[in-house]
Amino acid sequence: MAAVFRLGSICRRGVTPLFYQSTLLSSPVVVPYKYQERPPLLTARIHASQALNARSTPGSGSKTASLHWTSERALSVLLLAMGPVAYFNPGPVMDLSLAAALTLHGHWGIEQVLRDYVHGETKFKIAKAGLFLLSSVTFCGLCYFNYNDVGICKAIALLWSK
Repeated sequence: MAAVFRLGSICRRGVTPLFYQSTLLSSPVVVPYKYQERPPLLTARIHASQALNARSTPGSGSKTASLHWTSERALSVLLLAMGPVAYFNPGPVMDLSLAAALTLHGHWGIEQVLRDYVHGETKFKIAKAGLFLLSSVTFCGLCYFNYNDVGICKAIALLWSK
């Protein structure tokens, strides 16, 4: 927390000017040393807290988290490439691939939102179970649409043609 003081009205001991003494500044900004030397306590508690990792799975380490992050990015790039391929080469294999990739992409995205905003171990487990149910119903619905209707690729082509 910075405070603005007249340099002549305070003692210089324990205070360092931010904009050093200048003839243009009539009241330079100074910050007491006690605020400069220590990091804020809240930040120190957040970064040192083990409660953030309480929800992690048994095999979760930095390597697993890095691999998960990389696979999320790879799936995003794959989805970008699947759009034109699905348009020029529609079929049951592409429909099923789109259903799986879209469901997984949505599942991972919503899971990150749950990790950020659902607090408490029990609430998180309930929310994650609901997410698995939602993802399963989504994938089954897309597969049902693929097998009993025109499929995802042709449905998007029909939407664009009108």
